[in-house]
Amino acid sequence: MCGICGELRFDNTSPDTAAIQRMSDKLARRGPDHEGLISDGPLAFGHRRLAIIDLSPSGDQPMVDKELRLSLVFNGTIYNYKELRSELVEMGYTFFSEGDSEVILKGYHAWGEKCVERFYGMFAFAVWDMRHTSLFLARDRFGIKPLYYSLDGASLRFASSVQALLAAGGVDTSIDPIALHHYFTLHAVVPAPRTILNGVKKLPPATTMTVSTEGQFTQRTYWSLDATRPAHALSEQDWLSATRTVLTRAVERHRLASDVPVGVLLSGGLDSSLLVGLLADHVDDLLTFSVGFEDVGEGAEKADEFEYSDQVVERFKTRHHKYLIPNAEVLKRLPEAVSSMAEPMVGQDAVAFYLLGERVADEVKVVLSGQGADEVFGGYFWYPRMDEATDSAIDRFRLNYFDRDHVEYLETVAPAWHVPDVTAELVERELTKPKADCFLDQVLRFDATTLVVDDPVKRVDNMTMAWGLEARVPFLDHELVELAAKMPPSLKLKEGGKFPLKAIARGIIPDAVIDRPKGYFPVPALKYVRGDFLDFMRGILLSDACIKRGLYQRSYVDKLLAEPEAHFTRIQGSKLWHLALLELWLQLNVDNC
Repeated sequence: MCGICGELRFDNTSPDTAAIQRMSDKLARRGPDHEGLISDGPLAFGHRRLAIIDLSPSGDQPMVDKELRLSLVFNGTIYNYKELRSELVEMGYTFFSEGDSEVILKGYHAWGEKCVERFYGMFAFAVWDMRHTSLFLARDRFGIKPLYYSLDGASLRFASSVQALLAAGGVDTSIDPIALHHYFTLHAVVPAPRTILNGVKKLPPATTMTVSTEGQFTQRTYWSLDATRPAHALSEQDWLSATRTVLTRAVERHRLASDVPVGVLLSGGLDSSLLVGLLADHVDDLLTFSVGFEDVGEGAEKADEFEYSDQVVERFKTRHHKYLIPNAEVLKRLPEAVSSMAEPMVGQDAVAFYLLGERVADEVKVVLSGQGADEVFGGYFWYPRMDEATDSAIDRFRLNYFDRDHVEYLETVAPAWHVPDVTAELVERELTKPKADCFLDQVLRFDATTLVVDDPVKRVDNMTMAWGLEARVPFLDHELVELAAKMPPSLKLKEGGKFPLKAIARGIIPDAVIDRPKGYFPVPALKYVRGDFLDFMRGILLSDACIKRGLYQRSYVDKLLAEPEAHFTRIQGSKLWHLALLELWLQLNVDNC
């Protein structure tokens, strides 16, 4: 719900308010309803509001509480804000607004940095504490809401997007070679605190950071995921009952924390269909939205899932909106979508969400989406393959997931960006962290806490918020994820994966949706690269800017261009698109900043 930005000076000078304005301008699409700017000594805040809770001016930001001597900029939603507000009122606090933003201010005053442990929701926020002249930054447990920052020795700047920081100026835009290795190995995932640019970092999920006006930093991780079995064994029915209870509660939280209508992005898969089924009895005139694309010819997947989404619509009589987008529009709008990516993202569904978001934003401000269910409940085909392998943990993961092995990476990029196999080192370190009972527990925990953050969740936030549309992800409710993490992986992988969700859905949504093969959000033209799309990518990779940048080994580029459909990653992504997307993102967002 919004875009935030700010600057804290360490050198006894005032913030650059023109830079704050430029950052705010870049965030305008995230929050079209109100703009606010404030400055106080060494601190300045900017805010763009998407009004969802407390639509009155009382909910505008930056929010200042003169009595408590605190000010706030906040992006996201605190789903349990009403319960926390009641608790704070009992403690003696009085409120001047009706929304969740002021609950953060009062909560910070009451509980200090531990306030985040009380918040159920998605959030990135900054509190300026005038009592101690310190800045407090926080990000939710799964990094659903973004928070980027840059440092130059004299100041800290932060924002909801990389583009906003670049607009402020003074950012080192050279490419981080370690982040580049992650990008080309983990299908564009660059785990925090790194980004592809040396001068931009991101606050890790489940982390707070306190910054003094002297430039001193204190960072704290306030939550971690325990993937060990409970002390007392549970039966299959116990697990299913608990999952249904917690999921139902999560969906209700996500629906109720809104003063505007809430719709559902209905892909036709199990996850979004189950959301519709759980909501249908509680919402009159439920709005649902589906998107499909053109096929690209023989050998490609079907480019829409309308045969399944239509069945869900028919069962629940939702007010449905179905959009079929021609490939010509996809190609025409690709640069526009890439310009809206805070970081380069290779997932085919990024442009799908962008084009869908544009249309949905004409109807509602808030939608629920099914992202996270596959990572939490073991829905992808590579999980059982990993489980059946007998290699070392890192090899089981690498051989089923890495887009490129290290040798191929060295063939991909020029020697100036060569590094050791840093991605294998990172993954091995993450997998061997304590509090995971078996290999699949390790993998699913890493997926839910790291990979999901910088892949599907980031895509959904960027592509919907580009249109002032807030997407909520109930399957990443932290209580639901905590429950699933303790569940035996064998139960999650039963019947092809996501068994608990399939069992819950039985009798609610059509069996055909439950029993269908696992689907993906298909944009075949970005996987089976042919015709105009091949010409487009060839133009990017043979452009003067790309050649001058010297990032890629030209022999590797030529190999991909010669046979674009012969080079897929282990999870079936186009290696050519990976190269073209990064170069296009750099040209659109960095070269002209």
